[in-house]
Amino acid sequence: MGDSTATADLDVALEKHRTELTGYCYRMLGSSFEAEDAVQDTLVRAWRSYEKFEGRSSLRSWLYRIATNVCLDMLTAGSKRARPMDLTDSTPLAQAALSPRPDSTWLEPMPDARVLPAVQDPAEAAVAKETVRLAFMAALQQLPPKQRAVLILREVLAWKASEVAELLGTTVASVNSALQRARATLAEHAAAGPEGAVSDPLDEEQQKLLERYVKAFEGYDMTALTALLHEDAVMTMPPFDLWLRGTADITGFMTTLGASCAGSRLLPVRANGLPGFAHYKPDPDKGGFSPWAVQILEISDGRITGFHCFLDTQRWFPLFDLPLHLEGEPDQDHKGQ
Repeated sequence: MGDSTATADLDVALEKHRTELTGYCYRMLGSSFEAEDAVQDTLVRAWRSYEKFEGRSSLRSWLYRIATNVCLDMLTAGSKRARPMDLTDSTPLAQAALSPRPDSTWLEPMPDARVLPAVQDPAEAAVAKETVRLAFMAALQQLPPKQRAVLILREVLAWKASEVAELLGTTVASVNSALQRARATLAEHAAAGPEGAVSDPLDEEQQKLLERYVKAFEGYDMTALTALLHEDAVMTMPPFDLWLRGTADITGFMTTLGASCAGSRLLPVRANGLPGFAHYKPDPDKGGFSPWAVQILEISDGRITGFHCFLDTQRWFPLFDLPLHLEGEPDQDHKGQ
């Protein structure tokens, strides 16, 4: 009887750390699914070797040590996940071609609820949010795996250099030097372009911007949409490597190759610490609406600067607990809004 109670207690104790560990593994790996696998692996390893855990450190730091080793093992292949603009130049609309690349190429979206633990401290919550944003995640991918671990543990999770050194089995001097190099790389990456702009916690003005965006998108009103986009706004559509810059190319794409999205529906989601939407487009065969993309928006100075559409709906919609079909009449529901 005692054993089963102890087992249940251990399960609860381990489970308490799932969200923060998923956030850590997601920042390390850039993949939502790999992060969840890594955490599952971490918790199984912890469960199996719990008898050897002598309590010399806290359960939390022991779990982070296991998770770090799991992630470093997964990263040995040197894979870096990326956004389309990290790989190629933007394409003028006239030359737009949709060529997909393998899933393992792309930085993947992640629902906030799976990676942002509930914390009381607003400053801590802000750091957690900022460090899962797409631009920051893409910059992290530029770091070698060990530097990535050091930067996340020191800057995101606020561990002391001595704690990180112990976790990685190295010296404080080597942790400090790795952190310095990692910061330099991130600073270089941040200077690379306006797509690094991110939204603050949504204020009233940003909320209104999103309402106007929904109205413009669902009404497929390109004039209204142009007014909301920054002139250098970027649109991406993984798994395709095509990306577009500027309002003319974005709206041009939407009225040509993307014309079947007219009459769509958007449902709000929270992803990567940013506002987003589940995009359903009219389904001419079944009626109602079928999933088309998870959209994540970057906002800066009252304009949308990034418009990122993740198209692999069979993977993303279940991850976000979204239905795979919406009922409704495409043409009537949004008239007169």
